[in-house]
Amino acid sequence: MGSFARDERTRSVTFALFCLLALLTMAFVTADWQPALAQEDVETPAAPETKPAPNFLSHMISSAGPIFGLLFLVISVGLVALIVLLAMDLRMTVAIPPEFVEEFTDTVNKRRFKEAFDLAKGDSSFLGRVLTAGMGRLQYGIDDAREMISNTVESIKASKEQLITYLATIGTLGPLIGLVGTVFGMILSFMELSRGGTPRADKLAEGISHALVVTLLGVGLSVPAIFCHAFFRNRLIRMSMDTANIADDLLTQMYHNSRKPAPAPSSNATAPAAAVKPVQG
Repeated sequence: MGSFARDERTRSVTFALFCLLALLTMAFVTADWQPALAQEDVETPAAPETKPAPNFLSHMISSAGPIFGLLFLVISVGLVALIVLLAMDLRMTVAIPPEFVEEFTDTVNKRRFKEAFDLAKGDSSFLGRVLTAGMGRLQYGIDDAREMISNTVESIKASKEQLITYLATIGTLGPLIGLVGTVFGMILSFMELSRGGTPRADKLAEGISHALVVTLLGVGLSVPAIFCHAFFRNRLIRMSMDTANIADDLLTQMYHNSRKPAPAPSSNATAPAAAVKPVQG
């Protein structure tokens, strides 16, 4: 019994020593791994912070740059000014004023031809200029006056077409300038790739964004220019035809009124009163 009790105590002490040794080993291992884990956490590079998405307008301005940005700004201001000028000038009420047509017709019907000529000469409208040129040749016949009307209409139309042509020029230059910006942006991107190593994504994106933004600005500039060119060109053709027709009608009316004999002045003749002889008584 005593031997068995001693063996039991020995096993208990051995088990206790084993447990203590295990605890000490676990504590040592834990203490040894904690600094290593902390060191790994420190040495691990932090994830790059994501930048917030820039504003679209500010991104376009920064991508266009000072050269292309200033160029597109100047062209845009010129385009808007040209569109406003043509919209104010190519109006039917400005080219053919209804008040002028009514007053001129009334003056011609009253056979006040000198006053009608001064009225047309003092009017700066499309119709007034055409009538002034036609009446200057009316003394040589109606055919000569009509030919003068046609030539004057074509001359004024050509001066207006010079302004409208600038719209077509801007509409053609817009995509070409955008193409230049595209090539420039792609060159910047390939220069970043040619440096070797791992290319920076932000630099590549900057070059490609520059190319796309300048292309967008060029196309966006050409769309209203091409539309306004077609719109004002058609309006000018219609306005020139209406002006020529109305001027021909007014000059024909003036020519026939001038060929009519002047009406004789009406005289109210009063019969002389009969003399009454006094009766002598």
